[in-house]
Amino acid sequence: MTDIKSMTIEELTEYMDSLGEKPFRAKQLYEWMHVHLARDYDEMTNLSKALRSKLSEESELVTLKPVDIQISKEDGTRKYLFVLPDGNMVESVLMRYEHGISVCISSQVGCKMGCRFCASTIDGFLRNLTPSEMLDQIYAISRDVNERVSNVVVMGTGEPLDNYDNLLRFIEIITGKGGLNISQRNITVSTCGLVPKIYELAKEKLAITLALSLHASTQAKREEIMPVARTYNIEEVVAAMKDYCKVTGRRVTYEYTLIAGVNDTDEDARLLSNLIGSSMCHVNLIPVNPIEERNYDSTSSEGVSRFKKKLEKNAINVTIRREMGRDIDGACGQLRRRHMKEGLS
Repeated sequence: MTDIKSMTIEELTEYMDSLGEKPFRAKQLYEWMHVHLARDYDEMTNLSKALRSKLSEESELVTLKPVDIQISKEDGTRKYLFVLPDGNMVESVLMRYEHGISVCISSQVGCKMGCRFCASTIDGFLRNLTPSEMLDQIYAISRDVNERVSNVVVMGTGEPLDNYDNLLRFIEIITGKGGLNISQRNITVSTCGLVPKIYELAKEKLAITLALSLHASTQAKREEIMPVARTYNIEEVVAAMKDYCKVTGRRVTYEYTLIAGVNDTDEDARLLSNLIGSSMCHVNLIPVNPIEERNYDSTSSEGVSRFKKKLEKNAINVTIRREMGRDIDGACGQLRRRHMKEGLS
């Protein structure tokens, strides 16, 4: 079955031609999928019944169905667990800010990166998501709340740069004028540090924000909590981020999860400042969201503030990520893992 939601408008035009249809049908179909967010061919009322029937027989309109939705009573954060066409499941999160709605999506089913503080990686990697499966996380959420999504973060389950081609296709469609037309500047892609792909992405010269999951101030500590550091050391991954900044002119973000007694000392703050410098970057401090499979504890609020001030004294721009969804399965991968465990019990 042809995955039409993953097609560009040019590819869809060629596909319509192969079905003996006029080129304008491609534009109509594209708008139904990416503007009106149609969930079924029968919603596409300006397409003939014959064409809708043909599409149903020969193509797949990928739509994700929520099997669980958790809503935080504290801040309204909504966590979705979607079932994919093949029965696998992925998580997405809606977060409300003053500037609008932000949706964090997954890029893979499971994850192979093995970061010690993350629930997503515990059950391993299964497969990449298609562009349509990435897109429909946003579309399904937008329809559910009946509001426009203004910001997208590819920071859920999976390593986006390990699904590179599908990621680029996703960005092309979600930011395209014929679809939701979300600004590239409102797209953030987070990586744990696949150095060759960071250099490759820089050459695309997109206006997206690139965020590095750094989480340590030294190579030894990064190796302890992030196995990817054994392949790409901390110096070369930071060098790749600085190159990305230089090539694209875009400020980069360093994500730093604070784990009590592991990476939150004054010395860590000093070493981190020396490592990244103060040019065109900012650090996003994240108190770790504890998961039952790991014995990591969050740094105290006083400790987080102290760490922030140490960085600011070295002229580094710092924010503390607002803690959202703490009263639900907030950590990445928690909701999916709980459902998997319940299914096995």
